[in-house]
Amino acid sequence: MSSTGETVAAAPRKSAIDVALDDRDRDRAMLMARAQAGEREAYRRLLEDITPFIRALAARRLRDASEVEDAVQDVLLTVHVIRHTYDPARPFAPWLAAIAKRRIIDRLRRQMRRNLRQTTLGSKQETFSAPEANLGDAGVDAVALRTAIERLPPGQRQAIKLLKLGEMSLKEAATASGMSIAALKVATHRALATLRKALEHPRRST
Repeated sequence: MSSTGETVAAAPRKSAIDVALDDRDRDRAMLMARAQAGEREAYRRLLEDITPFIRALAARRLRDASEVEDAVQDVLLTVHVIRHTYDPARPFAPWLAAIAKRRIIDRLRRQMRRNLRQTTLGSKQETFSAPEANLGDAGVDAVALRTAIERLPPGQRQAIKLLKLGEMSLKEAATASGMSIAALKVATHRALATLRKALEHPRRST
């Protein structure tokens, strides 16, 4: 009972399943933190642990078994590309789920375009491309792009990796990064301007 005489309701206890899920999420966050520090064994264990979860998500939306496996690889590739953007202090499950959802939706859209015999958007209709995350544009040098991205300020680099390489929505990227949607928009706009200049006028080696 509070000092005012009002009864304070006790916080509901978590079920054994919820506790187990929380523990597993913390374990995955810990493995990712170790993977970010360069521990290959931790990274291997993490990928093995999350693969069945990703496959189950894909199987809910995709009927063909080969499409499911391709979607799993899409998600794992994106996780690999943007793994350094994960903040170990934040829950791992929403970060992973946001990536998986986006990649699975991307594959569904490709299926629909094939079924309807629609023409896939060309590179001129994209903001910019990144071969590492299945946004390939043969006209962009992958090494030069990776180098230019790594030279961006931290906030801009994170925005690019989440929104462009990871193809997350603004809401998903905000959840994964802890940045506001407005901040992500500004960071992305500035990063794209910098990347365009870097790719149009690459630095010459001396």
